[in-house]
Amino acid sequence: MERSIFVTGAAGEGIQTIGDVVARCFLVHGYPVFSTQEFESRIRGGNSSVRLRVSEEARNAPCTTADLLLALNPVAREHYADALHSDGLLISSDTPTDGGNHVEVPFVSLATEHGGQEIYANAVAAGALCAAVGLPFSVLEAVLASAFAARGEETVRANVAAARAGFDCAGSALGGRAPAETPKRDASYAYASAHEAIPLAAAAAGCRFISAYPMSPSTGIITAFTRDADLGVFAEQAEDEIAAINMALGASAAGARAMTATSGGGFALMAEGISLAGMIETPIVILLAQRPGPATGLPTRTAQEDLLFAIRAGHGEFPRAVLAPSDPQEAIELTVRAFDLADRYQTPVILLTDQYLADSRFSLERLMLPAKIPAAHLADPTDFTDYARYAPTESGISPRLAFGQGDHVVCLDSDEHTPEGHITEDLRVTRPAAVAKRLEKERHLRSEIRPPSSERIDDAERMLIGWGSTKGAIAEAVDRLRSEGRKVGALHFAELWPLPSLDPPKGAQLWTVEGNATGQFAQLLRSQLGWSIEGTIGRSDGLPIDAQFILERMS
Repeated sequence: MERSIFVTGAAGEGIQTIGDVVARCFLVHGYPVFSTQEFESRIRGGNSSVRLRVSEEARNAPCTTADLLLALNPVAREHYADALHSDGLLISSDTPTDGGNHVEVPFVSLATEHGGQEIYANAVAAGALCAAVGLPFSVLEAVLASAFAARGEETVRANVAAARAGFDCAGSALGGRAPAETPKRDASYAYASAHEAIPLAAAAAGCRFISAYPMSPSTGIITAFTRDADLGVFAEQAEDEIAAINMALGASAAGARAMTATSGGGFALMAEGISLAGMIETPIVILLAQRPGPATGLPTRTAQEDLLFAIRAGHGEFPRAVLAPSDPQEAIELTVRAFDLADRYQTPVILLTDQYLADSRFSLERLMLPAKIPAAHLADPTDFTDYARYAPTESGISPRLAFGQGDHVVCLDSDEHTPEGHITEDLRVTRPAAVAKRLEKERHLRSEIRPPSSERIDDAERMLIGWGSTKGAIAEAVDRLRSEGRKVGALHFAELWPLPSLDPPKGAQLWTVEGNATGQFAQLLRSQLGWSIEGTIGRSDGLPIDAQFILERMS
């Protein structure tokens, strides 16, 4: 069993509530759900959708066609009509001129009659959807009771009554077309987005400070910390992104694990602070949630356009790591790893996500936080008689003391400096030694970067290479191509910089799959590893890459 359900309407009509309620009904009934959203950058109006993919085995990848389309208004019905399969079911409040497989449900009038207010139209819609997919009303009733319990008994009662009306109306209209009741399964799943998982992982990794300026799609990171004081992370909304990164660096210099979060425009403002982190060798984790640019671009859409920017941001030469998760569990693991690498190598670590990872929810059999916090990497002040913050070492990593950790003077300076941290103009010895020190850290960091994961590569004649959020779509495309007898495999990178020394897979054509127009990762593989990349399957319209998009571009 697999169903693709699109809930469509204008911003402000409650499509997210409908999608979330129906998704939770399936989850309670034992079915994994993958959900994603696409919406215009406006408070009210426009055309937006929440898309649910329900199956017996989790398919954590987007789907662009619908078996069932629920449209809350005529404009949405017309806008998304082409997404509906020819034999799919349309649920709307009016009858389309071309007829077809359609159920008419008067959302607003039923909400007013049974719930008492128009606001309950989305409960009517949720009821109609459950009837159309064979979910028992008792499941919906329990989900609504849980979802609205905090708003009081009257709100729960009104939602349940409105949902019952929608359920009965759709069931009556379907008649003999009504599906058999979906059987309950004995299975349970964690259901979360990557951006919901990252704050939990950061707190578990020992993060104690975040400063950020709100910028979609990164805003949910700092708001998660402000909502949940039990996470133990001090959250500060800065006046801009320049202040945000400098506050985080100050917290880090004082000994706290610290992070900031932003999107492309804010990251541009942080570039000088990133360079400062490289010079003063102070750890910081920066979450960069990508969206299409340039400038404001498409602020509510998704992209993978900032990879090269993340790798090169900041003037001068200094090490940094760039990591990119593909789902909530990997987001947890890479968040913890980001704090560990930042502390050990005293350098910026950039965690690349995107709008797709921020707003999509994945079904996973389990969501595991780390068993233990990464060890602290501050030195013991009693180990030193005379302390030099930038003392030369074989690895380039100097013992780090925080401000006020002991009686030693800890001197950090943005100018080129001596091992003690004092400004220098010694171009003959000190400057070359400082440059070599910083680059030696990068050499050691490179040796720790993990290789890509692989899938069906032993006999592959063509290899699809992805990074970050494209993993699920590539895996599905490989499965579908293999079912057609085509020898296709996949490599997927989660740790993108520095690239480790890797030999290319032998005997296969190499293609990258990326959410950008210029093949940014392909450029890296060519320039850094010397790989021969045949081409790129790129998407730059603001929508996530899905398996069908890949298949249509495979010659």
